[in-house]
Formats: sequence, structure tokens, C-alpha cells
Amino acid sequence: MSHEIELKLALPHRALPALRRHPLVSAAQKLGNAVTLDNTYFDTPALQLKARKVALRIRRQGRRQLQTVKCAAVSSGGLSQRPEWEQDYTGAFDFGAIDQPEAAQLLARHHDALVPVFTTRFRRETRVYSPREDLRILMMIDTGEVSLHTPDGVERSAPICELELELEAGQPLDLIELAETLASDLPLMPADLSKAERGYRLFLGTPSTAVRAEPSAIDATQNAVDAFRTLAFSCVRQWQANAAGALEHTDPDSIAADFIHQLRVSQRRLRALLKLFAPALPATFVADWSVRLRENANRFGDARDLDVFHAELLAPVAPEGLADEASFSALANTVRRAREEARAHACHNLDMATQGRLLLGLTADLHRLTIDSLIQAADLRTFARLRLDRLRKRTRRLAAAAETLEPTRLHALRIGYKQLRYAVEFFAPLFPARAVRRYLEAVVVVQDTLGFLQDVDAAQQRLAAWVAADARLAPAAAFVLGWHAARYARLRRRALRESAPLLSGRKPW
Repeated sequence: MSHEIELKLALPHRALPALRRHPLVSAAQKLGNAVTLDNTYFDTPALQLKARKVALRIRRQGRRQLQTVKCAAVSSGGLSQRPEWEQDYTGAFDFGAIDQPEAAQLLARHHDALVPVFTTRFRRETRVYSPREDLRILMMIDTGEVSLHTPDGVERSAPICELELELEAGQPLDLIELAETLASDLPLMPADLSKAERGYRLFLGTPSTAVRAEPSAIDATQNAVDAFRTLAFSCVRQWQANAAGALEHTDPDSIAADFIHQLRVSQRRLRALLKLFAPALPATFVADWSVRLRENANRFGDARDLDVFHAELLAPVAPEGLADEASFSALANTVRRAREEARAHACHNLDMATQGRLLLGLTADLHRLTIDSLIQAADLRTFARLRLDRLRKRTRRLAAAAETLEPTRLHALRIGYKQLRYAVEFFAPLFPARAVRRYLEAVVVVQDTLGFLQDVDAAQQRLAAWVAADARLAPAAAFVLGWHAARYARLRRRALRESAPLLSGRKPW
């Protein structure tokens, strides 16, 4: 068994000539001529290998055939590590060399049921990057497609255009630093999906969907820096998956808005994480990435805010009670145009090169983080309790200030609750699950209440601006705000009442 450590980078086909001309690529030693690789992936009809995250392929290269088995990869920001077994294929599967019991038993159990599922065919150009004796990286440019023929005669295919960096000698950080250097001049995007995973998606006809935040996977044996790194890589995976998904759906009217929303969530969670773990991290690291992540989130404008305005405030309103229905129609058209412009702006700003550089930069900095002896010796639960207590006290002060029910102070309280919620979610595995779940459920209720109030306050400002530009919208704007006025007044009174037990009652930590 060998452990494959690689970094996969997607790039647009138009960037291939620039990649080949790049000084680091053109100066690297060619490893033979470019070759065409034909790969057939096998599974059972019920896809039982996929269910256990095992991939089996037969690769044909000229007259030689190779059997390869790969198990689940630990992947983040395109960098993946996975066990693999490769041997000559002589016409029959042979799993005798697989020394991982679970994988060996799975393959042996389903040996007779294995059938071809999909194929990949691509041209591979390989060079060796070895600037010093202890570093050797294979640079492989793959261009081709993954394809399949369904039993009912339907053909499906998807393009392959990527640069794979495979570590033969050196450290994983060496891969990332090489990718960083290349990405400073080229539109390279970390890609966590393997060719096998893309093939299975094609086989199942599964559309890509927006990726939500992963549950926290920290444990009490970690020190604060390692726990931060675990959580940050989780956010990076959410960021990378949604950036890739949005780039696949460039039509502003498509589901790209869902990907962009979840991408922005990943930025908010990363910024909250930086603040939460700031005492354990270098101050320059926290300051630098707080700014860069905020600027990146701001690239996507107010597309999400307009979607919320439409779904939560405009769509529920029945205009039959409005005498001037033409005003309502004009308002609906104004909202539609604003949403289209905001989505187009967000899609335009979703640049592969920019996102790739940021993802690789943060991944590299996360690998470079060092742990001082004091932090290493600190107990993670104690650190978590201190940080959670500090956030709760801050939110309590914000709640006291919000007793005036001024919109700006209610908004500040909402942000305070959001940061408290993220912190509890991050530290959740360290404390009793049931108590944490109940606390989070109550926090979400308060956050939703405050969120509705903020949506109405923001809508009031937005509607005022639209009315100033087009007086015809005034009756409809007043009607929409009036429609929600009773609920707004009721929830303003309720917000602080719901908040009190969370800020002074029993803590789940």
C-alpha cells in the first residue's frame, strides 16, 4: 500500500497554453511523452463500493493495464491524502495485496458482482518539479472527459481540465506553496472532487447542490491551534465547494445564488472563528485574514439580501387590498430588476483566479501555523468555556443596550447572537450533546426573530431609496411595510423576552 498525497487544481481550457508557458512548468523536466489514459471504473449495480468510499479502476496505457484501488481521501482545499494499491491487471481482479481489512473484505464480498460504471479518457503530460534534493513533485496536466453510456442508450459526458501535483518527496506544504506560486499568475482553483467522484455524479445524474457547514469535528484531546485548524479546514471545504458550484452555474437566474449564499456563510464562519480563537493565534494572521475574508464576502454584494426581501417580505403580501395595483406591479418589477442586477454582479465577481489564490493562501497559512508551548499545554474545554463566557457576557451587554428597541442596537444584538451561535456550534463536541442542542435551538429562535426585524428595517431603507427614484412606488412601499407592521411590533416586544434566559440562565458548557 502507498499513500497518495496530491493537490488537484482546476483551470479553464483557455488557460492551458499559459500554464505550459509558465517558467516553473516549462523548466521542469519532461517525464516521457504525453500519454492517453483510458480508465474504466467498476462497482456493483447497487454502487456498494461507492457507499463505502472505495474506488476500483482498470487503467489502460498502451499495452499495459493496471488495477488500482483507492480508499476515502481526507481532502481540503484540493489537497488530499488517500491509501491506494496499484498492480498489473492480467484479465481478472486480484485483491490479495490489499492490506486494509475493511476494503479487502468489501471487494472480496462483491468480487463477482462488479460491472463497469463509467470511463475517463484523458491526455496526460507529466513533468518533474525538483528544485532541491529532498523535494520531488509530479506536475500532471490532464485534459479529456469522463463519460458513460446508460442502459437506455443515453450518453453523458463532462470535461476534464486540471493540473495534478503529486508529492513524491517533500512535505504537503511544498505542494501548496508550488500551487500558490503558479496561481499568482494563472486561474487555478483547488478541486476536492476526484475523477471517480465526478464519474459517479454523472452516472447518478446528481446535480451539484450548495454545500452547508459541516458539523464540528474537534475533540477534547486537541490543543487550541489544532482545533482551530480542524474547524478552519471545514470552512475551507464549504468555501471551495460552493465557489466551484457557482462557477458551474454562471447564469444569474440559476441556482448560483444558493452557492454564493453558502460561500458567504463560509466567510462569516471563518471570520467568527478567527475572533473566537484569536488569543491562540498570531495577531498578524488574524488581522490579515479578517480583512481579506471580509473583502471577499463583499464582492458578492447584496444578492442574498434582495432574495430575502423578495421571499420574506414581498412574496407573502397579497396586493388585492391595495387600490393602486399598478404601483405594486411596478414595485415587483423594480425588485425583479434589482435581483437580476445583484445576481449578475455577484456572478461577475466570482472570479476563479481570485478565489483560487485566496483558498490556496489560507490553506498554506493554516499549515504554517505553529503552536507555542503554553497553548499546547492548555486544556481545550477550559479555553472553550472562557471564550463562550466572554461572548455571552458581550451579548448580554448588547441586549441591555437594545432595550431602547432602536433598530441599530437590535441589529448589533443579532450579530452578537450569530457569533455566539457559531461559537457554540464550533465547540459543541466538547460538551453534553442534548444541552448544547437545546441551547442552540433557543438561540436560533431569537436570531430568527431579530433577523426578521433587521429585514424589515433594511427593507424600509431600500424602499425609501426606490420611492425617491420613482414616486409611483410609494403606495406599494407603504402597503408592504404596513402588511408586516403588526408582526414587526409584536416581535420587537418579544425579542428581548426570548433573549433573557439564554444570557442569564443555565449554560450548556
